[in-house]
Amino acid sequence: MVSSALPRGEPVTHICVDLADPAAVSAALAPLTDITHVFYVAWAPHFFEEDQNREANSRMLRNVLSAVVPNCPALVHVSLQTGSKHYIGPPESIGKFTIETPFSEDMPRLDNCPNLYYDQEDALFDAVSRSRRRGAAVISWSVHRPSLVFGFSPQSAMNVVCTLCVYAAICRKEGGRKLRWPGSLGAWEGFSNASDADLVAEQHIWAAVDPAARNEAYNCSNGDVYKWKQLWTVLAGRFGMEWSGYEGEESRVANWWFVDALFMDKWEFLDTMNKSKEHGFLGFRNTVKSFGTWIDKLRLYKIVPSCRIVSSL
Repeated sequence: MVSSALPRGEPVTHICVDLADPAAVSAALAPLTDITHVFYVAWAPHFFEEDQNREANSRMLRNVLSAVVPNCPALVHVSLQTGSKHYIGPPESIGKFTIETPFSEDMPRLDNCPNLYYDQEDALFDAVSRSRRRGAAVISWSVHRPSLVFGFSPQSAMNVVCTLCVYAAICRKEGGRKLRWPGSLGAWEGFSNASDADLVAEQHIWAAVDPAARNEAYNCSNGDVYKWKQLWTVLAGRFGMEWSGYEGEESRVANWWFVDALFMDKWEFLDTMNKSKEHGFLGFRNTVKSFGTWIDKLRLYKIVPSCRIVSSL
């Protein structure tokens, strides 16, 4: 419904609007009275302090809901995407709480830990409750909490696949050196799970159309686990490079904060898909193959350079 990136040839009407501007949002969205479903996946990535994140992102969601919910009598469902930070808190809180894995949807919110995802959920619940109090048609909701997302979206501030492809391309350009692992031993050897972007979209649609899935929050990961040492060989193969793993010294990759933070992790980052399966969503992805697929798409669209592949994955 609202987009800053305009893929070509898609049967979609794109509307460019600043979601932080309530007047602009109302002018753009309120006239669209035939909306039946809202899939909210926007995020303002320009703030490193959680207080700023909370205010900016909650305001954007409230602006959308304030424009759409009262003006769209056919609206039946609002789908909100948050993420696994729901369970661990913002970056500044990491390490301050003892959190058991795997993360499950019934885990309570962290005490005394401000979190933009809590604020967004509360904004969603409030909009749905106010609609019901007005006697409007019942609006259902769903919340989706992916883990580390593997996808295309080259302009995303947290696109780990694109960032790693750029890193590999630079290493290859600089004399064809090995693709060296830039992170910690814990991240290299530890288990994690990821979320294929297409799988996340499938879960959004499922929850919006299956009555048994509505009014619930769901984790959304691929259904398997991986180690970065497995994916590193795929990345090196796509760029025709040799690779090296953890070598005893931890260093940073430029100032690419997201990958830096990800690769410095020394703790498990795992969720469970049991609830989603119990409600009827059985989608899954092979994470190693998913990683390679998104690298190939970035190369196809010439976001990163193409070269001889030396891996079949």
